[in-house]
Amino acid sequence: MTGGPARFGGRDDVVLVVVLDCADLGRAAEFWCGALGYTADPASPGPYRRLLPPGRNGVELLLQQVPEPKTAKNRMHLDLRVPDLETEVARLVALGGRRVTDEPIKEEGWAWHVLTDPDGNEFCVLRPPPGRLTES
Repeated sequence: MTGGPARFGGRDDVVLVVVLDCADLGRAAEFWCGALGYTADPASPGPYRRLLPPGRNGVELLLQQVPEPKTAKNRMHLDLRVPDLETEVARLVALGGRRVTDEPIKEEGWAWHVLTDPDGNEFCVLRPPPGRLTES
């Protein structure tokens, strides 16, 4: 499909959008656009900011401004799979992320750090085992 988000889930009438609560739309958009290489849609309405991947083909991240602060661990989170774990973690920290783990967690060839975005939402940055960067 060209000109819009890719369809996910096996149905032509469903588009997957991930929604993330935040306190400050501008700050969150700057962080997540920098983290993912997305672009913020300037026409986003009210307390929402649409973040779209290059070419608009992929999963949309919708930021939703909410008045209450984050208080508990996320039940769902984003994973960013990268070839160079430490370089990417340093880049995300420079963008405003915060490291939760001091040392990488290691399991079955995977290594990852847990970070938070500027609003405290947890996400993981993972280095897969060799040859598995794009594998689901």
